[in-house]
Amino acid sequence: MVVHTDSVPSLYVHVPFCAQKCEYCAFYSHAPRGELVNRFVESLILEMRQHAGMGTPRTVFFGGGTPSLLNLKQWRRLLEAMEEIGLLGAPEWTVECNPATVSLDKARLLRSFGVNRISMGVQSLDETLLERLGRVHSRDMVFRSFDTLREAGFDNVNLDLMFAIPGQSLDVWKSTLAEAFALQSEHLSSYEVIYEEDTPLYAQLQAGEVAEDEDLACAMYEELVAGAVGAGFEQYEVANFARGGASVGGDREWPGRACLHNINYWRGGTFVGVGPSACGFLNGERIQNHSNTQLYCDALEAGRPVMRTLDRLSPVARAGEIAAFGLRMNAGWPFAEFQRATGFDLQAGWGDDMARLVAEGMGVLNGTGFRLTDHGLRFADRAAGEFLRTDEVSVRSGQVPVEGKTKET
Repeated sequence: MVVHTDSVPSLYVHVPFCAQKCEYCAFYSHAPRGELVNRFVESLILEMRQHAGMGTPRTVFFGGGTPSLLNLKQWRRLLEAMEEIGLLGAPEWTVECNPATVSLDKARLLRSFGVNRISMGVQSLDETLLERLGRVHSRDMVFRSFDTLREAGFDNVNLDLMFAIPGQSLDVWKSTLAEAFALQSEHLSSYEVIYEEDTPLYAQLQAGEVAEDEDLACAMYEELVAGAVGAGFEQYEVANFARGGASVGGDREWPGRACLHNINYWRGGTFVGVGPSACGFLNGERIQNHSNTQLYCDALEAGRPVMRTLDRLSPVARAGEIAAFGLRMNAGWPFAEFQRATGFDLQAGWGDDMARLVAEGMGVLNGTGFRLTDHGLRFADRAAGEFLRTDEVSVRSGQVPVEGKTKET
């Protein structure tokens, strides 16, 4: 059993199977192969048993891959095992679904075991672009699956969309947004296409078959933000929008239907990752499992470790990383909250960086905290990069944890 010296609020479960690989995807995934899926389910249960000591997580997130590709029997086996291990009861439990693999029986089964949030990978509502991306669903499947989820009792559904897709015009994007808003989902995530290395889309970019258009991408982002706010969503992170309503714990730093699992990442919380390629941050270490389903199953069946330590960050390096992630959120960092999360004083250690971003019109600094402006959020990755630190920088700056904080956070 893994010893949890940290409080672990979040559990991530990676299901590596997809009907086919999308053109843009750099996550570890592959087509299901015969008995390997059943072996994976049993191996995943073995790994979950190693984390039985973590207690009931505050959030659970099944991602992939396509978790909804598992059949009813496999889901029931997994859910019953989680009940036995003591991993049910999370206030927020998300499962990612592809519209092509949603059924009423499966949705009802998930709901009956406590899954209360679905994230549906829509990406586009244009048939040509869906084919361009290599998606296996049609636009009609999106609407049918959404109705199925409602019928099964899900009242917290996220829709994933993408913009700046090669061949996507601003008018097509506006039409997709209008149709997505009309569904009245509780959450919307929308990301600009990223050309990740080792993907078909990146190869096409390198070959000159597609081209990036920064002006068009900016126009699409502005349309997204304005449209989402106009449709009753509240932006709480660069790419994430949620409706209000009751929130777990009553926190008003973000809207009630915000994704608490992702907020735990952005706020520097610890988390356990299980499944092939899954990452975690536990006991001050960043860890990752085998990125090979066959090796993952072989190791667990033989009682061998499946995880390896990627790095143990110094306190200041970890604090800088947490600062960078947190600035993706519209609320930015309240100074008191940053001290609580990291043990460092944001003003003392990152004052020059904040002042520089304010001068560039990318940041807002007041007596209680720092956040990015709307312009800064559009280029959040560049702005956040100013806050990253290395051991060499920490020695020169003389930063030390605030009294009462541990050396590792």
